[in-house]
Amino acid sequence: MQYLQSYYSLPSNLPWLKTVRNFNLAKSKNKQYYALYALNSGDEQKIAGTLRNIKNALEDPRLKGKLHIELIAFSGGVAVFDKKGPFKETLLDLKSRGVDLVQCENTIRERKIEKSSLYDFISYVPSGNGEIILRHYEGWAIVHP
Repeated sequence: MQYLQSYYSLPSNLPWLKTVRNFNLAKSKNKQYYALYALNSGDEQKIAGTLRNIKNALEDPRLKGKLHIELIAFSGGVAVFDKKGPFKETLLDLKSRGVDLVQCENTIRERKIEKSSLYDFISYVPSGNGEIILRHYEGWAIVHP
């Protein structure tokens, strides 16, 4: 019953709750933010979760109009761009909102995947890992949900 007490009258046996009351959320101080989302899993739930995370970041009021996002797919993540997959509408929505959709060429070469089997609205880089490294040193946040 004591756990249901008012937020401002904290039970004495739960001192850690005091930190909740003093939490200060991160504030937007920069004019622009850059985030690279790395996707290397073909699991549809992980892909859907990553796409949802990107959408959530775009809708964060602290970042609205300040955020540039790139989604890099490599290894099993190539499934996100497969024309036979269920993600076309979501990807087109993200692209219309300025998200760069990028595929690793090493993956398609090693897996013998034809570019014609992938959406024609994506871009390519020689190496997914190279893209992550370069973006990191450009100051981008690397997000791997």
